[in-house]
Amino acid sequence: MTQPTFAPVPLAGEVRATVPTAPAELARTPKAGLQRSPTPPSGPGYGTPAPGEGYALTIAHHILASFNFEDEHDRHDVELAIGLVAAKRASLVGRGPIPGDVRVALHLFDLEASLVTHAQCAPFSGVAHSYAAQRRFVDAVTVDQLVPGHASH
Repeated sequence: MTQPTFAPVPLAGEVRATVPTAPAELARTPKAGLQRSPTPPSGPGYGTPAPGEGYALTIAHHILASFNFEDEHDRHDVELAIGLVAAKRASLVGRGPIPGDVRVALHLFDLEASLVTHAQCAPFSGVAHSYAAQRRFVDAVTVDQLVPGHASH
C-alpha cells in the first residue's frame, strides 16, 4: 500500500524516477563513420591514403628551404608537388612519410642541385593552385618509379 499524499515523507524516503541505461557497447549499432569498408576505393583520382601524409609537406618545405630558386614564384608549386609524391611513396609501403621519401621524389624529378632553374619547374607549374592538377600530377607518377619492384608483389 502506498503512502497517502498528505502524510509527510522525509527526503531520503521519496521514491525517485527511474533513469534508463544506455545499451551495452556490444549491442549498439556500429557508427557508420567508424566502419571500414572491406576494400577501399582505388584507381585514378582516389589517391593512396597513409597515416600522417601532411607531414610530407613539412619535410619538403624544410628540405627545399636550402634550395635556391631562379624564380621564387616556383617554390610553392615545387614544395607541394614533391610533398604529394613523397606522401604517395610512404603510403605505398604503409607508413607515414620520412625525409627519405622526399629525397626519392627530388631524385625522381632531378632536383638535387642547390639551384633550381625555371625550366626544371615546368612540370610543377600550377600544381599548388588546382586540386585537379595535383591529382593528375601524383597519378602520373607510377608505383615502380617510387618503389621499384613493389607492383610485382
